[in-house]
Amino acid sequence: MSQNVVLITGAGGWLGGLLARALLSDAQTPDVRLILVDIVEPQRPKGANAITIKADLTDPAQVDALFKTEFGVPDTVYCLHGIMSRGSEDNFDLGVKVNVDSVRSVLDTARHAGEQSGSIIKFIFTSSLAVYGGPLPEVVTPETIATPQGAYGMAKLVDEIFINEYTRRGFIDGRILRLPTIVVRPGPPSAATSAFVSGIIREPLQGLETTCPIGNSLDSPELDQLALWVASPTTTIKNFVIAKHVPADKFLPHTRVVCLPGFTTTVREEIQALERVAGKQAVEHIRFEDDPTNRRIVASWPARFDNSYALSLGFKVDEGGMVPIVTQFREAFGTA
Repeated sequence: MSQNVVLITGAGGWLGGLLARALLSDAQTPDVRLILVDIVEPQRPKGANAITIKADLTDPAQVDALFKTEFGVPDTVYCLHGIMSRGSEDNFDLGVKVNVDSVRSVLDTARHAGEQSGSIIKFIFTSSLAVYGGPLPEVVTPETIATPQGAYGMAKLVDEIFINEYTRRGFIDGRILRLPTIVVRPGPPSAATSAFVSGIIREPLQGLETTCPIGNSLDSPELDQLALWVASPTTTIKNFVIAKHVPADKFLPHTRVVCLPGFTTTVREEIQALERVAGKQAVEHIRFEDDPTNRRIVASWPARFDNSYALSLGFKVDEGGMVPIVTQFREAFGTA
């Protein structure tokens, strides 16, 4: 197995691109070599020693080839690819094919490649708070049972069970990161149920109209009632890199799941932060069209977590609420 070779699936996505650039400046991963893979060939970060590959990860032969490049067997895999939450809800079979079957294929290939090279590959998997549903405690802790109420969360939980079992058996060194909703994401809206959480900030800052699927007007009580567990892109990427370096013996002995730190906000507080940063004219770009399916799925996700375990492992948390995040996005991407 080659040292400091990192495979990133889903590397053509926004988070994958940010992670690739972050690893280039990670002092604990010197001279990193990157294998960047997605259904569309990812861009090579400037100055990176990287292989970029267009691949269909539902094809086991194409997955196998990722572990046989000129860089050799990777010592770390970041498994980021997948069909987003609303997309997998609307097309169940495709969601299972991509979000379960292809992840299992990457997992099995990492297992066997590690066995053949005499090493255990780190397998860092991005899960989601969508694994939760049903009656929940006021604050989610590491002991809270996951009972998803959507196809996306179901698939993520299935993957988690495999990764925990493979880790228990010594096949891989798994690290499972349950992500908060990440806000603000740049670019066009995704097929995620939570896409509006970024959209109601991003589009108004660009002078574009956007639709909020929660409530039918700015006066709707649903804007106060729907709480969200969120984190900034900057902090999330820092935590992706930290996950690579947490000593294996620091995790709980029975699970490699970590709920990454976040904070609680509401749709109303998001809109208030937008107004504070960009004025009332920005808020006027938001249209309200209540979507019961969207609202049901997002409302089933927990909005308050105990961060203490994740912080004890060295992960970071945002400070200051939504206003710093909206300000940071505005400074990075400008306004119309």
